[in-house]
Amino acid sequence: METSKDLDARAREILRRNDRGAYTVPTADLYPHQWNWDSAFAALGLATFDLDRAWTEFETLLAGQWGSGMVPHILFHERDTDYFPGPEVWDSPGDIPSSGISQPPVAATLVRRIWERDRVGYEDRMRALFPKLAAWHGWFMEWRLDRGAVCITHPWEAGRDNAPDWDEAMSRINPHGVNGYVRHDTKCVDPDMRPTKLDYDRYIWLVDRGREVNWDEGERQKNCDFRVADPTMTFILLRANLDLTAIGYRLGEDTSALEEWTGILADGAETLWNPSLACFDSRDANSGAWANCVSNASFLCWYAGIHRDEMRRHYDRVTSSVAYGIPSHDPDSSKFDPQRYWRGPVWPVINTLAGIGMAESGLKREAGAVREFTSELIRRNGFFEYYNPCDGSPAGGRDFTWTAAIWLAWASQGAGDDKWA
Repeated sequence: METSKDLDARAREILRRNDRGAYTVPTADLYPHQWNWDSAFAALGLATFDLDRAWTEFETLLAGQWGSGMVPHILFHERDTDYFPGPEVWDSPGDIPSSGISQPPVAATLVRRIWERDRVGYEDRMRALFPKLAAWHGWFMEWRLDRGAVCITHPWEAGRDNAPDWDEAMSRINPHGVNGYVRHDTKCVDPDMRPTKLDYDRYIWLVDRGREVNWDEGERQKNCDFRVADPTMTFILLRANLDLTAIGYRLGEDTSALEEWTGILADGAETLWNPSLACFDSRDANSGAWANCVSNASFLCWYAGIHRDEMRRHYDRVTSSVAYGIPSHDPDSSKFDPQRYWRGPVWPVINTLAGIGMAESGLKREAGAVREFTSELIRRNGFFEYYNPCDGSPAGGRDFTWTAAIWLAWASQGAGDDKWA
């Protein structure tokens, strides 16, 4: 097994290799463009050895912001004819070719972390990013709320593409009219680790519906076939809003709107409490039905500053059922699949956010365990996209940017005394 020092060097090498000058790709073969929340985590890792380059990462991401304030989940800076669905499928109205949906807005939280570690010489860059981040948060508040919780209109928007949380809502979609296509992901990764063909047909059907109305949010809301209030989005936006407010205070900006949004989101988060499950859960905004899923996103409550004793008991139960936590879906569920994408595997990116929240909430034992799970998986297997929670075997893309970044900024023993832990 490699030493921590060896892994630090390899993580830096992966970030450099996946660097395209002003943005990073998650991994060269599987994801050859700039992904939204991947990019924010990349900046966190880059900041451990190249602070100026980390700021450029955020600036490039926000350069793709639409006039509405939305920041797309993919920016297509260069053409790649092998990748599907590419810019011609999305046909979006942004100045930079992009997708038509967003992703969890971790950027404000991570840029605050970077800025507070070294503010000297970076206030002007932070001041330029602040209104763009505020506009993005405002877009969520205008277009994505249901009872104060944040909704997704496509499974890709949550980042948890094929999570069981979406099964019922997706089952109502008949993907008629979807033209033939060649998937890029299953050419790079074992199909048993990826969403099924039926899942993918439905994903593309939803893309087609958005494109038909030129991604106009008002038109999309009139007949939105998929709209689910999501713990991932809600908890991450709530936390990001708190962090953006703190940035605004330091800059002397007006934060009154941000403060109002924080209250709305905090109330909205409570609408995701499923009393029969005694857990934070996804809720179908169209039907009102609960997903009845204990997912790794459920444990982001602490990251958002929300405390429930029942969640601690769920954490103990879920992690005691597997060798490595936190599984992306409940091991006691019939839908648990330890190898297939968001239906069971451990994701270091969610572990990081959950671990940060646990530590900040005083759950030191749980936070330490999550960090050790993540560290051991990387030490034993390298920098993969996700891992099997039962045996720790690696899965998905290899030499993965955000896993390398997480190692440097959080999981490594050498991450520093000021790390989140």
